[in-house]
Amino acid sequence: MAERGNGWPALPVSGWQHTYDTLHMYAQVVGKISLALRPMVNHWWQVAFHLTARGLSTGPIPYGERTFEICFDLLDHSLHIETSDGGSRTIALGGAVRDFYAEVLRSLAHLGVDVEIRTMPVEFADPVRFDRDDRHSTYEAAQVQRFWQVLLRVEEVFTEFRARFTGKCSPVQFYWGAFDLSTTRYSGRPAEPPADADPVTRLSFNAEQSDLGFWPGGTWINGARIDQPVFYSYAYPEPPGFRDRSVLPEAAYYDDAFGEFVLRYDDVRNAPDPRRTILDFAQSTFEAAARLQDWPAEALQWAQPPPAGRACGLGAGPDRRGTPGRPPHTRVTART
Repeated sequence: MAERGNGWPALPVSGWQHTYDTLHMYAQVVGKISLALRPMVNHWWQVAFHLTARGLSTGPIPYGERTFEICFDLLDHSLHIETSDGGSRTIALGGAVRDFYAEVLRSLAHLGVDVEIRTMPVEFADPVRFDRDDRHSTYEAAQVQRFWQVLLRVEEVFTEFRARFTGKCSPVQFYWGAFDLSTTRYSGRPAEPPADADPVTRLSFNAEQSDLGFWPGGTWINGARIDQPVFYSYAYPEPPGFRDRSVLPEAAYYDDAFGEFVLRYDDVRNAPDPRRTILDFAQSTFEAAARLQDWPAEALQWAQPPPAGRACGLGAGPDRRGTPGRPPHTRVTART
């Protein structure tokens, strides 16, 4: 997988599919532990992982009078479990999913944490129960680290986009079910979930929203397949005319199989300015949705966050640039 000088490496699914699937199953084992023990937060935000300087973390999980945290260290390729009373266990990443699953539960039991999870994977084509899964056992550290470096770069741009919006907005977070990184904006109005929605879907789509995400690609549960990573954007409920809107950049398109706007990762990594390309996609698809859904006008206005440190009086002095004007990319008008 050839590198590109701008720091956005190639990441075709075919180049790491076996490792990708194994890591996905590892993530689901850990994610279901968090799901079993953490209190419910709107739209399932509590189950998502958060990026760290070294990998992915559940964040603190309550357990009686203690808390514990599980972190994937994707630099030294290990799983760390740490408790608030000083306990810790480390598990090397690699090997069959069933062995990983058994070792995680043994390590938690050693630390005094007793938890049961449903062992059937979710949002995965042709799933195998964790305790029986010896199919997924490939783990190439270099491939995982490449994926991790891409996630870091995407998270930085998504966080910049999220900072423009002052309404209700999810954190930038990694969902272990679909194995994607996303952030969602909300208009503040309720929405009716799909009539045939399962409990997860009902609590995800009970509010009007615009979602931006990054998915490493592969086969979706409906059988649709994309052989490279993609950025995506959708609106719920999707307003009439949304899929027919022209958005930026020109390479972006509405994918009927996935029901969302898609921008292929290779079109981003090969662009002169990948960051701007992502932001243009994010802003133009958001505006297309928000205008058609008639979001409040103030929701469409970009709000510049204060510089770090100076907002709390911690800066080194006055900003010599003076009062900043409206920076570039604050508005992108979709082509009509």
